Amino acid sequence: MDSDEKIQAHVISVWRESKKIFSILGTEGMLFLTNRHLMFVNKTEAKLRWWAAVAQRQVLTFMKSNSVMIRHDGYDEKKLEIDLENKKNMVISFDDILKISHENKVWGGVLNLEFIKNGKKEKYEFSVVQDWVKYPKKAPMKYIKADWSELVQYVKDRQKITT
Repeated sequence: MDSDEKIQAHVISVWRESKKIFSILGTEGMLFLTNRHLMFVNKTEAKLRWWAAVAQRQVLTFMKSNSVMIRHDGYDEKKLEIDLENKKNMVISFDDILKISHENKVWGGVLNLEFIKNGKKEKYEFSVVQDWVKYPKKAPMKYIKADWSELVQYVKDRQKITT
């Protein structure tokens, strides 16, 4: 992360699923949009109490407006830098994104992303989750009808190579 890079959007309770053949596992995390990158953080130093409070506020925010262009108090660029030290977290430059789109499904909004990482093409689907089942493994139960259009346009407007 660059020193002059700023968070533009921060969404928690994001479910990421790989669109590879035979891939059935997903993971929960936070999705960040900065002025240069799209980042998915699933290994965070954020406290559980902070996460629970923000998750409740985020649901209320989505009831008023379904735009994902939101930010949360208590998490800033400095905390993001600390979380990005963990190499399991994903950082994608806008110019590495081959395709970015969104779609509205009956159960919620989806962000589709195809990009190049270490010379390989990766495909993921992101959605915002409101409720989870915890046993036998954590999985989404209820999704939010999130509107990804503003985020998609933000990325496309800043790419040197248009998608």
